[in-house]
Amino acid sequence: MEDDLDEFVAFALRHPEFVNGGTAIRCPCTLVKCQNKKFLNVEIVKVHLYRNGFVSDYYVWIYHGEKQVHQRCSSSVRVSVSETDQMVSDNMNHTTYHRMVCDLAGPEFNPDEEPNAEARNFYDMIRAGDKPVYEGNSKHTQLSAAVRMLEIKCRHKCSQAWFDDMSNFIQELLPQDNLMPLDFYSTKKLVRGLGLPAQVIHCCVNNCMIYWGDDSDLNSCKKCGHARYKQKVRDFGNRLYIRKLKVPYKKMHYFPITPRLQRLYASTATTNEMRWHLEHHMEDGNVTPQTPGMCHPSDAPAWKHFDGCFPDFSSEVRNVRLGLFADGFQPFGQSRQQYSLWPVVVTPYNLPPDLCMKEEFMFLTVLVPGPTNPKGKIDVILQPLIAELKSPWGVGVQTYDISKRQNFQMRAALMWTINDFPAYSMMFGWSTAGMLACPHYMEDSNAFRLIKSGKQSWFDNHRKFLPMNHPYRRNTKDFIKNRNVTKQFPGVRSGDEILQDLNNRGLRKVIDVDAEVVNATISKTCGWNKRSIFWDLPYWREHLLRHNLDVMHIEKKVFDNIFNTVFNIPGKTKDTYKSRDELNKYCRRPQFAQNLVTSKYPDVPFVLNKSQKKDVLEWVKKLRFPDGYASNLGRCVDANKLKMFGMKSHDCHVFMQRLLPIALREFLPNRIWEPITEISLFFKQLTSSSLTDEELRNLDEQIPVILCNL
Repeated sequence: MEDDLDEFVAFALRHPEFVNGGTAIRCPCTLVKCQNKKFLNVEIVKVHLYRNGFVSDYYVWIYHGEKQVHQRCSSSVRVSVSETDQMVSDNMNHTTYHRMVCDLAGPEFNPDEEPNAEARNFYDMIRAGDKPVYEGNSKHTQLSAAVRMLEIKCRHKCSQAWFDDMSNFIQELLPQDNLMPLDFYSTKKLVRGLGLPAQVIHCCVNNCMIYWGDDSDLNSCKKCGHARYKQKVRDFGNRLYIRKLKVPYKKMHYFPITPRLQRLYASTATTNEMRWHLEHHMEDGNVTPQTPGMCHPSDAPAWKHFDGCFPDFSSEVRNVRLGLFADGFQPFGQSRQQYSLWPVVVTPYNLPPDLCMKEEFMFLTVLVPGPTNPKGKIDVILQPLIAELKSPWGVGVQTYDISKRQNFQMRAALMWTINDFPAYSMMFGWSTAGMLACPHYMEDSNAFRLIKSGKQSWFDNHRKFLPMNHPYRRNTKDFIKNRNVTKQFPGVRSGDEILQDLNNRGLRKVIDVDAEVVNATISKTCGWNKRSIFWDLPYWREHLLRHNLDVMHIEKKVFDNIFNTVFNIPGKTKDTYKSRDELNKYCRRPQFAQNLVTSKYPDVPFVLNKSQKKDVLEWVKKLRFPDGYASNLGRCVDANKLKMFGMKSHDCHVFMQRLLPIALREFLPNRIWEPITEISLFFKQLTSSSLTDEELRNLDEQIPVILCNL
């Protein structure tokens, strides 16, 4: 047996990435504090294994360097060993037997297997809570009643005292032998068994750091020095108020993602859907295997490129692909109180399109506290999430798949983020303000500053995306005077190129102590303002697409600018006297110049007159849509000021794609109406449920021409 232990230790030491300090490895014995969680000296590990034996079902040494490719079959082969003394030797010989079985039966060899300990506890808790609240009640079980009570408390913002009083009142109404929880404490204790933990982490009031990990015991910020807790003693003049508990100045909430992903495989309602991304077929409409296209991210080149870079990950269809999105909002409605709350949401893209965008599968992982926008310091708040995403990537976590009745090592990878343009800067680390706002052209941008107003302008920056033989490139009349465009878009930079640029410039992560000073100095000469924390993910550089822009935000901005300019809304139109004054300094537009005699500016053909505005708004007020298609746009019409207000993103989405070309058809000249219609159709096709590769190429070729026409 000693020889077998020596062979196991030697195998583990041959894999330095699984060794800590040169002589410490994870102890796989049955002790609760070990079980592959704790690093110990190899001699102590041998003593533990001799006394206690290996932890159950540890046949493939995934925590000590054995390759992941064997894990798929290892979880489906069961070997029962009754004597502890035989456990080590059987584990040593099991690898050969295991490989032979896999070679003969193939990777789909799936004999029934008992759930792992965590899944078993979950199922036991569900069964225990599946009893009716009282005998004869068929509507609610003990667990469903507890969850419903907590949901009512949250929805109506009720206090804990209200919850306790309501629980006592319900007890008086029910039979004496009911199973309804007695109070808030017992309700939380029952629901806690679901295994979906939440962590409260203290933060620096200035978002400099979080008191987490190695910094969890600090009492003041290591960057700005601000105290962690509020003062215990406060002077109110004639009396002193002494706090009994330590109250932090600021705190964040973190909801681990791994248990919720494991629940997707523990439920028969979702486990089969988690394999949809590989098993679906493109046969929707004109998208067929003969005309390849996309109806799901798994059909996209970025997904397939990732599969090619990491075949060991893609070989297990149950490994999870995640998308992350974040945005700020005002939680107090129309209150005058300024407060910006930032939820960070993660969704699994293994699911079909109609499920991965549903509320139930959008997992809130981080709640970034206000009252101010975290801006570039959002990386500080994202530390627990990035640390958790790194953990299931390498080794994975043991998960029970109820559809196949087997345990497997579930791994997860973050595919990309989705944000609006300002939040893009927060995630990527490149400033999206100023003349270097383009994250692809970076320092090679052709933006310029207007002479009089001092504003940045990106006018005539789209011709570089046209084909080299396009006549617009040689047009010196309709764009900037006397300018021929010969520059061509060089293409999107790879992850290795971006990372090398960051390393060469010496940019720091926001969590580094000297980050603020170093990054501020570097950002004066370029658009970079930090090294994003997402580069800590070992696979992030290999992605073709790391950050996405939310099309709904962009569509709303485009619609607002077109509509407000056509309606000439004061303060929002782009056709101002300042822009008219500077227009002819850069372009040949003498018909729009100021009349030197009257000092007035002539009317322009792209602005509606008063009667035309009334006609459009009256038409909008009378519109009726099918239920659920759009909100009542009539409520957004201001007939007195001749404008529309309070339109949400979805309202702008519907108006832009369906109504704008119809509304302006009779009032604008064709040369103005046609480009507006083209960009409306562009968004309509871009947001369709499926696209062929040819349609995508056409959209890519059309959008520079449309923008030039506008």
